[in-house]
Amino acid sequence: MIAVNGLTAAAMRKPSVHTNKPRTLLRKMIRYRFLYLLAAPTVIYFILFKYVPMWGILIAFQDYSPWLGFWNSEWIGFQQFIHFFGYDDFWILLRNTLGISLLNLILYFPAPIILALLLNEVGKEGFKRVVQSIVYLPHFLSWVVVVSFTYFFLSIDMGIVNKALVAFGYEPVSFMTNSHTFWLLLVMQSIWKEVGWGTIIYLAAISAVDVQLYEAAHVDGANRFRKLWHITLPGIKGTIAIMLILRLGNIMDIGFEHIFLMQNALVMPVADVFDTFVYRLGIVQGRFSYSTAVGLFQSVVGIILVVSANKISKMLGEESLY
Repeated sequence: MIAVNGLTAAAMRKPSVHTNKPRTLLRKMIRYRFLYLLAAPTVIYFILFKYVPMWGILIAFQDYSPWLGFWNSEWIGFQQFIHFFGYDDFWILLRNTLGISLLNLILYFPAPIILALLLNEVGKEGFKRVVQSIVYLPHFLSWVVVVSFTYFFLSIDMGIVNKALVAFGYEPVSFMTNSHTFWLLLVMQSIWKEVGWGTIIYLAAISAVDVQLYEAAHVDGANRFRKLWHITLPGIKGTIAIMLILRLGNIMDIGFEHIFLMQNALVMPVADVFDTFVYRLGIVQGRFSYSTAVGLFQSVVGIILVVSANKISKMLGEESLY
């Protein structure tokens, strides 16, 4: 009975696991306080500018009026979405958005991978650093500057390319107003601006590949192409899979500033996308609820694509986000 009582008393004195959890978490936070301080600005940024604004999704289900506010505006359910899906130009907007995104996926997505593989094959470190610096620079230019360069080179009245064509006896070509090549021109601009910056992740992944694999392949007589195909590419396959999943999540997001600056009346049938449509309705016309419904539709499609791509990647045994 004493032993039982002793055990009972000892058990009563033993602290609960749930009681220790807050203390353990507090100790870890104190121990790694500098890491938490380092992460704090990013966490605060996402809370303030990513999570708090999600409250505004409510107005997609309202006939929102800024004078009445969130709670006093009339709730209309899915009427904004029904009106949007029944919009005459809905399929044109969807075609343009998906067409530009898929062309970006086909041409732009492999470009940083190919450039990273080529840079990795450069033997002279000094030359490699110079090339890397040059291809990184366009990333720091705004789309206003990039589009200005495009007009300077390709416009029909003052473009250098057209002036050269005229000098050689050819007719000038209207590159900027050609609806047949507008999508390709957008993708080429994106490649020129971002391909160098996109190589950073892939070069980091390549640097993590075991050097002994290359040495063993060299002993076996493998040439550079064989090393690239059988060692480098399999070594960065997981990184490519993750970047592809993230890219699919942005397939409905073309980038408003870029396409807005490139739009003109002659290419409008192939240049009008969801982002510019939201700008015209939400900012110019003040139809906040309708434009929010369109933006929410884009976000939902992006989430579905990310979850689906992540699930397929896991089923195939590749790397996944979660």
